[in-house]
Amino acid sequence: MAVTTFAWLVLLCPLVGTVVIALGYRHLPGRSAGWIGTLAITMSFAFSVVVLVSLLSHGDHHRVFVSSLWNYDVSAGVNAKMQILVDPLSVFMILVVSGVSALIHLYSVSYMWEDRGFRRYFSYLNYFVFSMLLLVLAGNFIILIIGWAFVGAASYLLISFWYRRTTATRAGLKAFLINVVGDVGLVLATFILYHHTGTVGFLGTFHAVPHVFGHNSPALVVACLLLGVGAFAKSAQVPLHTWLPDAMEGPTPVSALIHAATMVTAGVYLIARMHPLFDQAPTAADVTAIGGCLTLLIAATIALVQVDIKRVIAYSTMSQIGYMIMAVSVGAYSAGLFHLMTHAFFKALLFMAAGSIIGAMAGVQSLDRMGGFRRALPFTFACFMIGGLALSGMPPFSGWLSKDDILAYLFHRGSWFVVLGVAGYVGAFLTGVYTFRMIFRAFWGEPVEEARELEHGHLAHAEVPRNPLTGEEEDTDVGFPGPGHFIAERELPMKIAMGALALLTVIGGVVQIPGVDDAVTRFLEPTFADSRLARAHIATGTSWLGLVIGALIAGGAIATAYRIWVREPTITTVLRNRFAALYTFLSNKWYFDELIDTLVVRPVLWLGGLVSTMLERTVISGLITDGPVAVVRAGSAAVRRSETGFVRYYAAAMVICMFGVALYFLVSSS
Repeated sequence: MAVTTFAWLVLLCPLVGTVVIALGYRHLPGRSAGWIGTLAITMSFAFSVVVLVSLLSHGDHHRVFVSSLWNYDVSAGVNAKMQILVDPLSVFMILVVSGVSALIHLYSVSYMWEDRGFRRYFSYLNYFVFSMLLLVLAGNFIILIIGWAFVGAASYLLISFWYRRTTATRAGLKAFLINVVGDVGLVLATFILYHHTGTVGFLGTFHAVPHVFGHNSPALVVACLLLGVGAFAKSAQVPLHTWLPDAMEGPTPVSALIHAATMVTAGVYLIARMHPLFDQAPTAADVTAIGGCLTLLIAATIALVQVDIKRVIAYSTMSQIGYMIMAVSVGAYSAGLFHLMTHAFFKALLFMAAGSIIGAMAGVQSLDRMGGFRRALPFTFACFMIGGLALSGMPPFSGWLSKDDILAYLFHRGSWFVVLGVAGYVGAFLTGVYTFRMIFRAFWGEPVEEARELEHGHLAHAEVPRNPLTGEEEDTDVGFPGPGHFIAERELPMKIAMGALALLTVIGGVVQIPGVDDAVTRFLEPTFADSRLARAHIATGTSWLGLVIGALIAGGAIATAYRIWVREPTITTVLRNRFAALYTFLSNKWYFDELIDTLVVRPVLWLGGLVSTMLERTVISGLITDGPVAVVRAGSAAVRRSETGFVRYYAAAMVICMFGVALYFLVSSS
């Protein structure tokens, strides 16, 4: 079947790129490793387009294809194959993942050029994309778990890419450990589902669920909650979110890849893929929806006070993923996935533009040090404005159409879901405020020294490289960021990638305009046809009313940010002094890190120390291991003492032993 053949090629391209760069890096001159990696992902995207065309040539009810290469694990009643599932949902995901990833690779060719780990970087980057593609194409739970784990491993490698920077290695470990919690949730959910359905295949499980589980069956609710744990860890939702801001320690293109096209969207995909389970267990779906709602509000409030430009964008990702999680949990599947697509465009664009500003600042990431870059970075400024307007939900940009599509569905469902919709509008207002706080602080005001130098044609370079987080002096050797800084205005690959994303951000929403086009909904309809929630029809007038409200809220938020940070900047000092306790609370990120440290990390370390002292040293080492060793040593010592080297003693001992043996036989024979 042509559809599945090309789908396998989608997977093969980044895998080949990973292997070729990893094994042949010593023989790859110049930027060839970067171009090979970019070509591999571009080919993957091209094959994704072919898969799309092939899929559309089949009728709506014949767009599900399963392909297996070999038996992966056939034992103990488990029949798991190396299997992919090609349907509208998986094709939608591979198009977004491979398309945006190809542009990030292109951007990286210039951005990472002077880094000593250039070739290693592109090998990791191709591996990351391969892992995500495997995850979204998986046809059963076993392959899904493998892809899920691969994505976690790839994120660790890339977040800790500058491995001689302590903050980076700690961030990588933190991301890896929190994601392992999600992995455990996914594995346990798989065990429960397999125990009841007898299969690990997606289609078999979905078919069996209505027959083996009742409505809100406790076992199914537990399984779905465990799936939610996996989704929340991977997509950085409260309370498993603390790894995502720290992940900004990786290179900026890695941040773009994690936030826009790969890792954090995996949780949204998982809930959408498992919609037949969540439909049968609405209690679990409500829990994940509430979790997404809380995340979008909490992340938005934290972003209001952050000064690291990358961390502001990171918290905005948490917030926007909260919208998506909320959408796919309540049944707004096409709206949630539409927002996933548009978010990939403008979030990758924002990170790339931030990378260009950081390059102009010679590696400095603090908004407190930025200002006045409008004239010095005109192209970067235009791209940042486009991304910021889309994130804020201003018309006619794509984020306006996709976000308000979610909120319209929430109000359509009524009941307590209206509360989620109202919270979504509150989050939208906060989004506009913190987004334009970032833009106004970076591009308005008096130009900083770096901006003035750039206006005269000189790109700033730090005399002493420093860690942006701690201020520590660093090297520029392998394991640290390279000495070069690059901006989009001077690097054609960066400009092409950002320009393409800016265009997609502007026009990407045309595929889903209420009353005009619903291409995303129609394309995804066969995947969600079995869900009664997906069949809800929202009146065009209601949808447009929601869009108008969303636009007014976004405009009000931008006006608020303009007044605070441009017209009357002294307001910030007044607000900070008046609400000092709240400012401290938000600056410390709601104290989630401290809370987790108190409730989880310290008790686990204390328990580990107790086990090490009592069980390991006393029982295992003292009795089980050291006991037999002591007996053997005592015997060895006794034997050593008996070996004197005097022949007379040996002869006497032999005579005594012979006498003893003779006496034994005499006694036993009587």
